[in-house]
Amino acid sequence: MMTQTYQFKTPSVIVNGPGAAREAGSFAKGLGKKALIVTDHALEKIGLLNDVKNSLEIAGIPMAIYDKVISEPSMDYTEEGLKVYRETQADFLVAVGGGSPIDAAKGIAALATNPGKISDFAGANKIPNPGAPLIAIPTTAGTGSEVTQFTIITDTSRDVKMLIASPNIMPRVALVDPLMTMRMPQGITAATGLDALTHAIEAFVSVKAQPITDTLALQAIWVIAGNVRQAWSNGDNIEARTNMMIGALQAGMAFSNSSVALVHGMARPIGAYFHVPHGVSNAALLPTVIEFSIPGNPERYAEIAEAMGEITEGLSVLDAAYLAADAVERLNIDLKVPTLRELGVEEKKFNSVVEQMAADALASGSPGNNPRKATKEEIVELYRRAYSKE
Repeated sequence: MMTQTYQFKTPSVIVNGPGAAREAGSFAKGLGKKALIVTDHALEKIGLLNDVKNSLEIAGIPMAIYDKVISEPSMDYTEEGLKVYRETQADFLVAVGGGSPIDAAKGIAALATNPGKISDFAGANKIPNPGAPLIAIPTTAGTGSEVTQFTIITDTSRDVKMLIASPNIMPRVALVDPLMTMRMPQGITAATGLDALTHAIEAFVSVKAQPITDTLALQAIWVIAGNVRQAWSNGDNIEARTNMMIGALQAGMAFSNSSVALVHGMARPIGAYFHVPHGVSNAALLPTVIEFSIPGNPERYAEIAEAMGEITEGLSVLDAAYLAADAVERLNIDLKVPTLRELGVEEKKFNSVVEQMAADALASGSPGNNPRKATKEEIVELYRRAYSKE
């Protein structure tokens, strides 16, 4: 029997359930003397920061706010945020928002304690010192960034989304509160829900999967597939919102430790070249990439189909596996997830950059974790197939 050890990294504390955000102050006391809240001003405007700010005030923690993170994080946000962090003499961070504020806060945390530019840290384990302490409070049930050692920062000068991976940027505390997601619009509920589903599926089929991630990933697929339609149909459904937060959290812990695969490798260049939201890029690619990948591990895809509620009894493993692609396709249709064409990805530009996107996807390393390896030519073909879907 082969013997192998596995590492599983996660934040020191995860608080999960309605009202978790109100515990920010009690955890902040152990992290530092002044907080910099990293967020998006739209969230502040609708009052989503109130519980967090009140909690810090009650704990006697002064705070400053950097609320400029209005789109997927770029180097500009991390540099500007670092400047505010230093000028206000903050010594820890509280990120409130979707993946963008949390990812930006991770970049700021790294720069606060490590010399250099954020681009110096691109890749795996390039951050020498632990980042500034970070409390992450998600407002979407999707990215799982509150429990991962990854951040994705766009280098706008090169149109490249840099994947930065290091346990030194893992949040110390994750406060996962479904009440923070109740105001999420339908389109974002769909995109982030499918992002979380992609995390769970890719964590489960990744060649780096391990026993703990398998349990979390399969449970996340089951929870997300069973609740995302309800959360999308009725944003006030607290039970569905709570379950979606748990599913996204489980998926985040799974992929942070077993890695994502081909879908994510292909989604990042679409985001960089066409500024398509990450979750939507994943959703547009997922059914096509599943079909391509099934021969690499049909048993796993059959388990995914079953976890998504497909009836697999009496079917061969291969027939059951292909139901996973059908289930995701139907989910995209039910949640009205736009196709790449509907998102305004223009055909002429798409054709002119598709070869480069395939090269960028391979260079990211994620496709190397896929159960079926893809060549550059095959990735180009997969992009074209996903693009031609009506």
